Amino acid sequence: MNGEPDIKDPVLEIRDLHTHIGVDGGVVRAVDGVDLAVGRGETLCLVGESGSGKSVAARSVMRLLVPSARIVGGEILFSRGPEDAVDLARLDPRGPAMRAVRGAGIGMIFQEPMSSLSPVHTVGDQVAEMALTHTKLSKREAREQAAQMLDHVGITQPRRHLDDYPFQLSGGMRQRVMIAMALMCNPALLIADEPTTALDVTTQAQILDLLRRIQDEHDMAILFITHDMGVVAEMADRVAVMYLGRVVETGGVTEIFDVPRHPYTRAMLASIPSIGGPRGGELPAIAGSVPPPLVRPSGCAFHPRCTVAVAGRCDEHAPPRIELGDGHWMECVHGEDRR
Repeated sequence: MNGEPDIKDPVLEIRDLHTHIGVDGGVVRAVDGVDLAVGRGETLCLVGESGSGKSVAARSVMRLLVPSARIVGGEILFSRGPEDAVDLARLDPRGPAMRAVRGAGIGMIFQEPMSSLSPVHTVGDQVAEMALTHTKLSKREAREQAAQMLDHVGITQPRRHLDDYPFQLSGGMRQRVMIAMALMCNPALLIADEPTTALDVTTQAQILDLLRRIQDEHDMAILFITHDMGVVAEMADRVAVMYLGRVVETGGVTEIFDVPRHPYTRAMLASIPSIGGPRGGELPAIAGSVPPPLVRPSGCAFHPRCTVAVAGRCDEHAPPRIELGDGHWMECVHGEDRR
């Protein structure tokens, strides 16, 4: 059953999603029963350390998984309108129905545009290709629309850059090209997978401002994947905290920052440096690291690193899902004690 609160006009609902990846020695449960929902015009930030399964969850939505990965359970309901929901988990990843969703229904921005853009095709050809694939525009019309979109995402003299190759652009400009491609067909949902990680802070701020502006203009839903809690504070309406394939806490951005309840969420927030914080000494850090994918702990997956884990409880039993009110919930035995 979907553990998310009722979302008005949901664009994306993920229900009990399981995505497994076959590796030498076994199967990695990269996504292990995830529930998420994103409403129209809303930004949901999916956060967690590297290895938590954030990007695999996003690629599951787009059906862009590596050959050794497959969805083994759950639903991915995508809807442009209130009565046209389709379960993407049931579509053929290479079929026409899924290809029609990519780009036209859901756009995606990747972490490193240089590895996502073709080095042998011009910027104009790559942006225009989205319109040629999903609309009936002619090549000339698609090129003109590409120039307009490059202008829309803040690239100056866009027509001059249509014939540039990606290597001729700065990192910030390449990311703007990726955004232009993702938005070319006015998608209902934008998935942004760590889109500012490789950028300097000034360019990062510009990209975040651009995404907010475009979202306001088009009432677009955004699933924003990051490990940067500063970005979360700036972008999110709601936050989902993910650890080792599961969402362990979800709530509004105010609840997550002001009254975090899960020990993992608290530990992440405690490790963020602040200007008003104490001087000197070491920053708090989460003990240990995310376990190897094939060595999944029993019980609560976070218990080996948790400072409040209870022997015989956290290490033996899966934690219950505790509703904390107003769409705020977590998976932790301590929620039963603190309600």
